[in-house]
Amino acid sequence: MANPSRLRACALATTAVLLFALPAGCGDGTKDGDLSAQTLDWKDCPAPSQAEGGGTAPSPLAGGATWQCATMKAPLDWNDPKGDTIGIALIRAKATGPASRRIGSLVFNFGGPGGSGVTTLPAFGEDYAALRTRYDLVSFDPRGVGRSAPVKCESDSQLDTYFQQDATPDNSAERAALLNRTKQFNAACETNSKKVLPHVATTDAARDMDLMRQVLGDDKLHYFGISYGTELGGVYAHLFPKNVGRAVFDAVVDPTQNPEQSALGQARGFQLALDNFAQDCTSKTTDCPVGDTAQDVKNRIAKLLNDLDKKPISGIPPRLLTQTAATNGIAQSLYSKDFWEYLTEGLEQAYDGDGRVLMLLSDSLNGRSEDGEYSNLTAANIAISCVDEKPRYSAEYVQQKLPDFRSASPLFGDYLAWGMVGCTGWAVPGAADHPDVSAPGSAPILVVGNTGDPATPYEGARKMAEALGEGVGVELTYKGQGHGAYDSKDKCVQSTVNGYLLDGKEPKGGTVCS
Repeated sequence: MANPSRLRACALATTAVLLFALPAGCGDGTKDGDLSAQTLDWKDCPAPSQAEGGGTAPSPLAGGATWQCATMKAPLDWNDPKGDTIGIALIRAKATGPASRRIGSLVFNFGGPGGSGVTTLPAFGEDYAALRTRYDLVSFDPRGVGRSAPVKCESDSQLDTYFQQDATPDNSAERAALLNRTKQFNAACETNSKKVLPHVATTDAARDMDLMRQVLGDDKLHYFGISYGTELGGVYAHLFPKNVGRAVFDAVVDPTQNPEQSALGQARGFQLALDNFAQDCTSKTTDCPVGDTAQDVKNRIAKLLNDLDKKPISGIPPRLLTQTAATNGIAQSLYSKDFWEYLTEGLEQAYDGDGRVLMLLSDSLNGRSEDGEYSNLTAANIAISCVDEKPRYSAEYVQQKLPDFRSASPLFGDYLAWGMVGCTGWAVPGAADHPDVSAPGSAPILVVGNTGDPATPYEGARKMAEALGEGVGVELTYKGQGHGAYDSKDKCVQSTVNGYLLDGKEPKGGTVCS
């Protein structure tokens, strides 16, 4: 892991995985150079690019309608809006209901930073069929991601090495190796993506969304943000409070935390999810195959990781399952309770010397396809995080903080602590300690927190609601497991969210779904 936000990247996008030139030019072809006046050329979507994760073109929707794609031109540099442009890749499914009932477009961001909305929305499109009755469902690849001026750092073979590195060094030699490997990765990003790196901040993406709102023909931005998408939505609301329509934030980032606090919160969150997995497995009527008690399950996992640190086992040939890859795989499986069965299977096999399932889970988290090609998920995640986040942490500082992280999580503590060095030496200075999401004058925003969320711990929902401001943030609690609430299929959550987005029914703040 190269960045403390890495584990929160794309829970939904990487779930979908389980189932590079920069386009720029001085002319944009719009009237008087007004990008808000451009007309989008919607066509049936092609197969995803390698940077988007590869695969086949999205299947037709129920009823035979097709997914449509287009490219929106946006300024490379928002401080120079008449200068070079980049292409922002969009996807949509048109509303199914009568035109008289259509509200507008509902724009989705599924998380990351670094996740491709163009590939993720079709993977989950049917989950939002109710919302499609009154909205065109729209998503996009944010700048730096997928088809939208993608950040490129290292080759596929180099990334294989990068993800095999020892991310939890135990001595000075291993620390030096980690720092050197991080330096190499960051230098490759600067060499291969120098032109775009200063312009992939969340504030830039928020400005793209307001341009998108205008190009789509909407007076207000109706928005559904998940995970990092809630941070992007909060920044949008801060910059354009009067343009916010009906908006929902699910799996909510705590906007008050700096990167260290966020990493420490994730350590607690993933440890809680692991505790819940272990308790669930050992409380079933049949024997839990990976431990006799919840503590035994965790002890055996800890021993496995310790053994892998000394001697990796067979993974997906020719790669071995290292301690880092196994930790990645375990983390990926904790994003959804539906993945717990894969974690059980992966652990059973790993205890017998077979690391294939855990490595598949690790590959999913890192955006690696079965053919060995990587999406640009990791490159974009690090580039966006590092231009957003001002703090830069030294190895000495991390070493001092290890006891706090180990207290928060014996399993994930070291892993997340050392991730804090990922932006050290980055070519572009970071913007702030944490994002500003205060949005006085905005329409109400429904903020949904999940008590069992590992990647964006539950407490972040209340912090977001408070930071948005009085009368803006409306908190809804879901007592469940996994990253996010709406896609848990909980009827209470879905009816509340749908009621707000479709009919403007604002729930009472503090409503609880269990």
